[in-house]
Amino acid sequence: MALAADGTELARLRIATPRGYEPTLRALADLVVRVERHAGGAGPVGIGIPGTISPATGMVKNANSTWLIGHPLDRDLADRLGCPVRIMNDANCFALSEASDGAGRGASVVFGVILGTGVGGGIVVHGRPLAGAQLIAGEWGHNPLPWPTDDERPGLECYCGRRGCIETFLSGPGMERDHLAATGRRWDTHRIVDAIGRGDEGALEAYQRYVDRLARGLASVINVLDPDVVVLGGGMSNLPGLAEDAQHALPPWVFTDVVTTRVVANRHGDSSGVRGAAWLWPAHEER
Repeated sequence: MALAADGTELARLRIATPRGYEPTLRALADLVVRVERHAGGAGPVGIGIPGTISPATGMVKNANSTWLIGHPLDRDLADRLGCPVRIMNDANCFALSEASDGAGRGASVVFGVILGTGVGGGIVVHGRPLAGAQLIAGEWGHNPLPWPTDDERPGLECYCGRRGCIETFLSGPGMERDHLAATGRRWDTHRIVDAIGRGDEGALEAYQRYVDRLARGLASVINVLDPDVVVLGGGMSNLPGLAEDAQHALPPWVFTDVVTTRVVANRHGDSSGVRGAAWLWPAHEER
């Protein structure tokens, strides 16, 4: 996606995500060239990835697209394009987009949540992403689910090597596994959502468990960060009424008398991450 300085969309292209480092590198470089051609000019390049660049090694770490791990993606891509490239975690890009001109616009502190095949988060303070000293700020998905019940212990194994991570409960695959364990029905999230709409008991109970776990997970973040607004993104955020239901479920878990943090749906949908990647270069900067 190419954006003008005022946030107007100039061009948009979408491709399937390649598997493998070299195919990803080639696809990204080609995509940048094609987007610039459609937009009618070159511009600075920002990219959101499901991971981050380690400050210690300069290599990608913590990526669930595991073929990126251990590679200097920003340097390799900059060499191919002949221009500087900024790379940030896709959840940070999502949060920056929603804080800039989306559902969190005007808020001092925004926590952007990704609920998809994985679970991530990004923090924006006064319009600037808070990446942290190790570039892991907002990574709530790889903390344990707070206040677990007996049947939630010890939790499933996560790809990070630990058990009981929030991601294993609140990702799309996490909801599918939970529904399967309770009902014996191997349904994907689309079928579960359809069944919720029809009032299916098993699907409704899976949704209620999901909301309760989401509220507990968000409460642990709110108790530390105390954001003005939490913006939900990722495929699971499309569950009808999820933001409102999570809002109502928060009070028992947040350490306050009145919960003023708002939980809201995103404004820019699945475009928000790429919009945020473009915002990694403020309008006054040039490459």
